[in-house]
Amino acid sequence: MSQDKRRQRGFSRRKFMQTAAAGAAAAAGSPLLGGAAHATKSKKPNLDPDVILQNGRIHTMDANGTIASSVAIKNGRFMDVERGRSQIHAGRKTRVIDLRGRTVVPGIIDNHNHLVLMGNRPGYHTPLENAHSIAEALAIYAARVREVPNNAWITTIGGFHSNHLYADPADPLSGRLPTLAELDSVAPNNPVFIEIGFVGPSATNSLGKSILQANGVTVGATGDAGSIAGGAQSSTALLYLRQTLLNPEQRRRGVIDAMKYAAGVGVTTHIDQGAFQATNTPGDGAAHEDNFTMQIPFLEIYEQGLGIVRLRINFLHMEPLNTAVGEVDQVPELRQRLKNAFPFLGNDLVKTGGIGEFIAQGTSKTTSAFLTAAKRVAAAGWRAEVHSLGRRNLPTSNPADFELEIEAFEAVEVEFPGVIRDRRWVIAHVPGITQEWIDRWQKIGGNLSLTGWQFLAGNPTTSTVAPYAGPPFRMIVDSGRRPDGIKSGLSSDGMQIAPMNPWIHMYYATTGLNARKVLINGGQQINRQEALELYTRSNGWFVREENDLGSIEVGKLADLVVLNQDYFSVPNEELKRIRSVLTIVGGNIAHDAKVLRVERHDDDDDDD
Repeated sequence: MSQDKRRQRGFSRRKFMQTAAAGAAAAAGSPLLGGAAHATKSKKPNLDPDVILQNGRIHTMDANGTIASSVAIKNGRFMDVERGRSQIHAGRKTRVIDLRGRTVVPGIIDNHNHLVLMGNRPGYHTPLENAHSIAEALAIYAARVREVPNNAWITTIGGFHSNHLYADPADPLSGRLPTLAELDSVAPNNPVFIEIGFVGPSATNSLGKSILQANGVTVGATGDAGSIAGGAQSSTALLYLRQTLLNPEQRRRGVIDAMKYAAGVGVTTHIDQGAFQATNTPGDGAAHEDNFTMQIPFLEIYEQGLGIVRLRINFLHMEPLNTAVGEVDQVPELRQRLKNAFPFLGNDLVKTGGIGEFIAQGTSKTTSAFLTAAKRVAAAGWRAEVHSLGRRNLPTSNPADFELEIEAFEAVEVEFPGVIRDRRWVIAHVPGITQEWIDRWQKIGGNLSLTGWQFLAGNPTTSTVAPYAGPPFRMIVDSGRRPDGIKSGLSSDGMQIAPMNPWIHMYYATTGLNARKVLINGGQQINRQEALELYTRSNGWFVREENDLGSIEVGKLADLVVLNQDYFSVPNEELKRIRSVLTIVGGNIAHDAKVLRVERHDDDDDDD
């Protein structure tokens, strides 16, 4: 990217460095970010809690599985955790929240998602992952219409599937997209665009149809007046929306919307995994963006002090093998990234991460640049993350992608002993991994990110090698209980081919059921405590911040979620409907459904 282009976008690498440094300094001294409060010579420091939450069932997710009744927060960190009926002392300035018996859990950590893509969606992006019927989807759109201007595009791009939009709520096989007439009934004055996954199929309403057809998109080709065929037609529609709707101001608005949504479902920390590099042609799908500028609106929002969730930024690279040059000249883009950027730079709210979820195009050691890229990441001392969606159907089938990746990483381990364990390298998704390869990956210190992406559209598998839709949660969790067992954590991969809502992924992990209520992951279910641990304490380790995140313990950053239902006792189908009624990030309220009353003892300023 040229210097002129960076100036036009209003943000440069130097400005990011200055912002990160300033943010780190602020975090060290600001009560809102967990630093020590500045005392003045004229006043004694106020030692009272800033916030107390009491009379709840607070699942701390510490190593002992402690359930507390109250917790106190000071300067953005937990200062006290109390069991039993005794209450923590409140000062005159303390805000006191009566939980009224509600369940509280640590802030959810999503170790692999695409929050940055979500924030860069064109139009007023409106998630549909929490709709479980056509009627519920239409209700979500009706509510969104009340929030946005007339004639503004309302969009839903990825993160859901027609499988869970039941036309008949009693029939889990009746899922479909809304029709043009149904969308018109709730959004007569707003064009609507809905797209499944990467490239559709999609749907629109009358206003949307008129606009899209005028710009070269065929609508209604598959028999429904509001339908758009998947592939080129859907991608052409999306490209038009990007080119006409996205500007810096709209991207910043989209960032705030994405953060608010995440806080509403209780996700307080995100490792973003980048995007495929955009070409600004119809060949781009919903997972394409400019990998060199897509984070800028997020950084601007954090610089303005408006960021409400924590973001860790991974850098995706997909360079192909270039046989015309020697190994030393391979992956030139990755080489420059490793030389001119820094991992884990920033503050408690936003910082850089590692290389991933791709480090090169392909995984073969002989026909791709994968091994060269892995060696470069290792030599630079960075964290690497790659993904796996493959499996062997028969023992004689071609190797799965995770096999090739682990074999390459074993070669890296020979050349750079200890780097995989020390830097916590990761393979994500792994629906078809087997015990043999779990053991090989564990031996060199590798780790696994587990995603319930099969929930939306997964089906039973015919594989005799890995006879589960996957990932094999039970096998992996049990492997982690062995001495020096493999580390694993839960993630969403949302919002693209999977939802971001963590409670949907916990539903899938604990039931093995897909969106049509078909058992596809039988024998690999885990229990609710295990699933929640993978999304909290285990993921604190995944983000390399286990001393600050993942559990409710004295001294850790004060991230927590108050739930609308008891996660541990509701029926299975209700797991998908769990939401936050109050989300706190670093002692600050990030989401408030106005269910709980917040009381303050005194508002005077003369008694600190």
